Amino acid sequence: MASLSPMMAQYFEMKKKYPDTILFFRLGDFYEMFYDDAKLASRELDLTLTGRDCGQPERAPMCGVPFHSYETYVAKLIAKGYKVAICEQMEDPALAKGLVKRGIIRVITPGTVLESSMLDESRNNYICSLNVRENRAGVCFADVSTGELHATFLSGKNASALTEQLKNELSRFSPKEILLSPGALDLSDLPKFLKDRLHASVELLEEEKFSPDAAAPAVTAQFHRTPEDLGLAEQPGVTGALGALLGYLKETERSGLESMDGLDLYSGEQYMKLNLTTRRNLELLETMRTKEKRGSLLWVLDRTRTAMGKRLIRSWVERPLLNPAKIDRRLNAVEELVGDSILRDNLSEQLYGIHDLERLMSRIVYGSANGRELRSLSDAADRLPDLRLLLKDCKSALLRKIYGEIDGLDDLRGLIEKAIVDEPPFSVREGGIIRPGFSQELDLLKGDMKDGRGVIAKIEAQERARTGIQKLKVGYNRVFGYYIELPNAYKDQAPPEYIRKQTLTNCERFITPELKELEGRILGAHDKSVRLEYELFDSVRKQAAAQTDRVQRTAQAVARLDVLLSFAQVSADRGYVRPAVNLSGRIDLKASRHPVVEALLDEPFVPNDVLLDKNENRVAIITGPNMAGKSTYMRQIALIAI
Repeated sequence: MASLSPMMAQYFEMKKKYPDTILFFRLGDFYEMFYDDAKLASRELDLTLTGRDCGQPERAPMCGVPFHSYETYVAKLIAKGYKVAICEQMEDPALAKGLVKRGIIRVITPGTVLESSMLDESRNNYICSLNVRENRAGVCFADVSTGELHATFLSGKNASALTEQLKNELSRFSPKEILLSPGALDLSDLPKFLKDRLHASVELLEEEKFSPDAAAPAVTAQFHRTPEDLGLAEQPGVTGALGALLGYLKETERSGLESMDGLDLYSGEQYMKLNLTTRRNLELLETMRTKEKRGSLLWVLDRTRTAMGKRLIRSWVERPLLNPAKIDRRLNAVEELVGDSILRDNLSEQLYGIHDLERLMSRIVYGSANGRELRSLSDAADRLPDLRLLLKDCKSALLRKIYGEIDGLDDLRGLIEKAIVDEPPFSVREGGIIRPGFSQELDLLKGDMKDGRGVIAKIEAQERARTGIQKLKVGYNRVFGYYIELPNAYKDQAPPEYIRKQTLTNCERFITPELKELEGRILGAHDKSVRLEYELFDSVRKQAAAQTDRVQRTAQAVARLDVLLSFAQVSADRGYVRPAVNLSGRIDLKASRHPVVEALLDEPFVPNDVLLDKNENRVAIITGPNMAGKSTYMRQIALIAI
């Protein structure tokens, strides 16, 4: 049997490590796929299947996609439930001795997507880790693209009760990918629910991956606090789920988990318990019939301006608070904004220009952000000082807190402005990304390149004068480098120091020692400048990544402000009244309206009073013909409570 070519041997070495993925193998300007991966990708992506010599009697089936537009193709594969391993060239092919070194830089799965082109900016993209033992479960949800991490503990008196709790909790977060412990298979209804209702990608991991003892060091290393310090002392199931999740993310992402440095450990008592059927029937996020946002409660309430705010308002609608003190804290802020229309308008205008700080920062930390994304971060930071200034005189505690948490990021913006050109190229490895004046060494190299071109013109003029051949040209191509070209009619007049390099139909090409020396200097300067530009860019990106805490804290504050401002704008436009919220168990509404039906109607909604309590008004009987509004009346009470 013929031996494989070195390149194909390298390919199979990578494929062996990641057998359950489609391997995108970088060759020059393309990511190539071979053999079964190529056949699958050509079918799923409608690509032409070709072949390549690989040292075997038969050519290897092959198809490929351009590296600069690979995200589109990966997105289609991820949407179909596949995993994609990215194998990148780890050194410059021009400098490599022999076979170019390659390595897997990340594995893209439905729950670990970072690319903005593959994500819906208004929704979180969660991956879930589910650790089930007996009738208890530790559950973790992470959004790699924003750095969010949530965890909780659930228990039931039997498998059926636990399954119902898990269905409700999972449907609130709607994870795209779920890591299961073997114990989850004992909940017979759960796997079918995950696939058929959530349409999630499911990965079954070994039991030892969920071991609390094995997880403890990984948790401590990630958060710089022990599980006990994080409040997990009495919840080993959550520790195990967290450890399995962190392990999986390190295998797929390889780096960048520094952005996930905080854990939201929540309990069911914090939020209103709404099961899957209730949320669907109340149409909180989408309508039952068309699955559209229009016609839902979210559609009425969402006037947010930023991607961060759009994700947060979904979370608030899905998880209504129960604590009256926390609710009043929000309402105090909304009331202050309702009462100041000028402040609302100014804040709205300032928010419009703020890009998705959370996801930008995650891509920067993971090392995948390009120059355009750094510029987007700088543009967003440019609006923060004025936004903060607008909040300076606010009185409510929550707005004061937001004011204190927004960082102007002046130093980070200054660094990016000084380093990155206004319109950076898409690629970070082809030069043209660093602003003149940022690096003296780079400016000198680019000066050599510019001066070299001037010297070429000067040499052409000198040689024409010296030889008397006015049709003499000095040119360049990638194969032969710089050359002196003489038409055939003048080739016999070439000076003796001209060295013949290439014969063409109409001309002869020559080189000289002077030209070769200049070629080495110019081309060397170009290669060095491209390498130096990438090194400088990577340094700026790492300096930005070091500010993760500040940027994420600011992003969260901006998101809260955006949602509060949205609530205030809706309240002002629709004449909503601030409720008095307490623990009396009494619902007393005067002239209440169904928020969604009212927004859909072209005519005024007829308001209704409501009185319900735990005593003689515990139950009300509603009568009337079909389509009289009985269901509307019941739903409006629930929606107003939410």
